[in-house]
Amino acid sequence: MEFKLNNILFFLIALLILSCNNSRKKKSEQELEHSASYVLVKNWPDLPSDFILGNPTGLGINSENNIVVFHRASSVWQEPMSKDKIQENTITVFDKQTGKVINSWGANLFIMPHGLEIDKENNIWVTDVALHQIFKFSSDGTLLLTLGEAEVAGNDGEHFNLPTDVAVSADGTFYVSDGYGNSRVIKFSKDGTYLFEWGKFGNKQGEFNIPHGIDLDKNGYVYVADRENNRIQKFDSEGNFITLWQNQTTDQLYSVTIDNQKNYLFGIDYMIVNDTIIKGSDIFRFDLDVNLQTQFGRTGFYDGPISRYHDIQIDDEGSIYVGDILGNRVQKFKLK
Repeated sequence: MEFKLNNILFFLIALLILSCNNSRKKKSEQELEHSASYVLVKNWPDLPSDFILGNPTGLGINSENNIVVFHRASSVWQEPMSKDKIQENTITVFDKQTGKVINSWGANLFIMPHGLEIDKENNIWVTDVALHQIFKFSSDGTLLLTLGEAEVAGNDGEHFNLPTDVAVSADGTFYVSDGYGNSRVIKFSKDGTYLFEWGKFGNKQGEFNIPHGIDLDKNGYVYVADRENNRIQKFDSEGNFITLWQNQTTDQLYSVTIDNQKNYLFGIDYMIVNDTIIKGSDIFRFDLDVNLQTQFGRTGFYDGPISRYHDIQIDDEGSIYVGDILGNRVQKFKLK
């Protein structure tokens, strides 16, 4: 009798283990299938033979869902920074379907392009890390607002130190991640009046080591790509810390963007070993509580070249666009 009971117990335990393994396998397969649902669109964008696309550091989506790219044309990152303005156009609009160039402008305006944001009125906001300035343009390129003093770094309400990105809320107030030289996020009124700031250099909650990218969800929560701390931090509109996601596998997390239609948060990272062996970037998708849902790129489900993604955007169809500063290209991933 005892032998039979032991056999029955062994059988039940084995069945339970098998069931758990199958459950984990099914969950893993579902996650992998979900990860593979983004497909790289070949031969996008469609660039003219004489077009110079430099490091595509900032991406935006305008009201027509076309892709606006802020790039460095023939210029490259150098330290100390150049004093010369880039002579070629640096802001280019691509048709999201065909990838053809719709418009291009921005010559002789910038030294070292970095971040780009498009607000609900189609205004284009950019940061120039060499000029230490923020610029707001209308969609046709008319300058509307300038913040910061050209080529003068600082850490007060009127100066920046290599500012990286801008995020504009529905009411017109906006946030600046500032940046390489300062470790803070600043909030401004609609007309550019300094309101308040938060953050300092460090790795504790609410601290930053290069706040490199920033975006807002439709409820006004602020998401910051804390690059050298390799994490995403989430704050309320007053700068109060809410939560974070810590990337455990690489060294740098470059940028974030929100898909407000589907309530997703996206991020991108970059991995290089011993400063010499380039492993490339991954794309991450989270819910708005910063729980990871999907990851692909360097780690799999990607058949493109090794890349170093600097910025990311999502269009109304759920397609992903990333700016690769390693290959000087913009990639589009279509949602199946």
